Amino acid sequence: MSYIEIRGLSKRFGNNVVLDQVDLDIEKGDVIALIGPSGTGKSTLLRCLNLLERPESGTVRIDGKTYDLTTHSSKEINELRRHTEMVFQQFNLFKQKNALQNVMEGLTVVKRLDEKTAKEIALRHLIKVGMADRLFHYPRHLSGGQQQRVAIARALAMDPLLLLMDEPTSALDPELVGEVLQTVRSAAQDGNTILLVTHEMPFVRSVAKRILFLENGKIVADGSAAEIFENPSNERLRRFLDNINMLDM
Repeated sequence: MSYIEIRGLSKRFGNNVVLDQVDLDIEKGDVIALIGPSGTGKSTLLRCLNLLERPESGTVRIDGKTYDLTTHSSKEINELRRHTEMVFQQFNLFKQKNALQNVMEGLTVVKRLDEKTAKEIALRHLIKVGMADRLFHYPRHLSGGQQQRVAIARALAMDPLLLLMDEPTSALDPELVGEVLQTVRSAAQDGNTILLVTHEMPFVRSVAKRILFLENGKIVADGSAAEIFENPSNERLRRFLDNINMLDM
């Protein structure tokens, strides 16, 4: 039995089928990258797992419990979100709270930890992502890369079973991308289980244990970096990589 099991996940917007009966097994410590053209359901898959989108069908088994993603109580939504922390493209920090307070928020409000314990955990994670000198800075005084590192620290501080990362560098200036990718790399090296959507293909090649290529709402290729980039068996995948000049990396 896998660490996390996703079964029959389907989602449509109007007549547009974005996810079509997706099945996925995730093992503990996996770093899985979702790649593919825009509009193939990568971000939607993450949002369904965190119940930011309600799918037409699908279940997820996590922490020994199976959740029906179409019918659930508010208690189950909260449980699932505690297990599946999301890192967004646009950081989504509380503007009126400083970096330390942003990371402490979920620990005190959701996990109901006392302030001293929450502060200790938040400090540890902010130091780990290189933000020790920005603890009391508000988002407006932080660069995009710094805000994203605070957002990653906030997610990791909640100790999720699955970290969902939705294009964490897409809103950043090019010179800031590297610092965030290094933070993601460190999270992967620490053994976190990560499902990642990104267009940073060299990074995917270096950090992902598995790579999934989505096309028309389905996983049409699933393999290691070597299998995906060096010997792509799927013709649509080959064309996708040709278009972004990845086959000769």
